[in-house]
Amino acid sequence: MCELFIKADAGQWQSRTHSLRIDGVATSIRIETHFWDTLTEIGQRDGMTTAQLITKLWHEAMDADHDLGNFTSFLRVCCARYHALIAAGEISPDRRVPISAHPARTILAREAERRRQVLN
Repeated sequence: MCELFIKADAGQWQSRTHSLRIDGVATSIRIETHFWDTLTEIGQRDGMTTAQLITKLWHEAMDADHDLGNFTSFLRVCCARYHALIAAGEISPDRRVPISAHPARTILAREAERRRQVLN
């Protein structure tokens, strides 16, 4: 079982640092290559650069009053969630289909219903 993970491309877990500006403030984000690749893919689906996507995620998370004390963890979870939503059939795997074209509220409602069913 572990061979599937151990023999994967080692470059995917190498950390890389990117510098960007959010609201004019210079910042650096250090995460693994796999996550940079995923963030790039997510952004491209909606015509954004990776920096634009990260800035949008920051603003929308702040608008939702999320505590972003560990923003890099938030970005990793966003990437994991993206892959999980594709695996669940909630988001099209076709990279030409924008993320914004998917009905977020409907998807979130289905997820909430599945959680309720598991708890009952």
